[in-house]
Amino acid sequence: MIKKIEEIFFRSLMLISNMLILFVLALILFSIFKKGLSALNWEMLTQRPHGGYYYGKEGGVLNAIVGSLYLSIGATFLATIIGVPVALFMNVYLVKQRKILNFIRFLLDLIWGVPSIVYGAFGFTLMVFLGIKTSLLAGIITVTLFILPIMIRACDEILKTSPLGLLEASLSLGSTKTETSFRVVLMQSFSGIVTAILLSFGRAIGDAASVLFTAGYTDSIPTSLNEPAATLPLSIFFQLSSPVPEVQNRAYASAVILIVIILIISLLSRALSKKYHKNRI
Repeated sequence: MIKKIEEIFFRSLMLISNMLILFVLALILFSIFKKGLSALNWEMLTQRPHGGYYYGKEGGVLNAIVGSLYLSIGATFLATIIGVPVALFMNVYLVKQRKILNFIRFLLDLIWGVPSIVYGAFGFTLMVFLGIKTSLLAGIITVTLFILPIMIRACDEILKTSPLGLLEASLSLGSTKTETSFRVVLMQSFSGIVTAILLSFGRAIGDAASVLFTAGYTDSIPTSLNEPAATLPLSIFFQLSSPVPEVQNRAYASAVILIVIILIISLLSRALSKKYHKNRI
């Protein structure tokens, strides 16, 4: 009787918690879309800010859209080619060295919790030391450092679900650990790796603090890695800082654009993942 009451209590608690989270999420999205859709137009998507844009005049946020995509795609690419091999090394080469493995995971979790503004300050210090000016390249490097622990730990959690027997069977057939890592373990967890990349991309495109001192801001679209780049989060921040109500509404419209971009990337990633599994079967 007591166990049944406990089960009902905790099940009800979990249901209430889930409903509360969904309610808060729906409230946030509703408030953003309610204010943003009325200000969203084709001009915002296809034009750069003109003179006086932040005072309510003509223009759009094309520079911030392109800059955000450049920065987030570049940072996610670098984090992927570094983070996935590290996660594979942890789960293939160090799989039996539990103390070392747990210590590495503890350090990654610790680094994951560092605020993004700290990465921005570190990136700025690194720029001063190397003589690099605020640019798209500096922003990509800083954001890569920021999302790298996320990428490694997310991939690590996915690779941990790969059966140990699969690893041992591959090695027993004469495969090297490198071959086993990329041809067996990675392929077995491909859909989860895609999800980890998506998670990292979402953090990269939505972060403002880490690029505040490194990527700079410009009304132009960057044509090289050495030029400064605008981002949607910073564009939203600057527009919300304006005393003009029309510009503040444009900030919500920019937030709608950011949400839609993340949603599109999410749907494409899931579609590719399902297609991969379908072809494997």
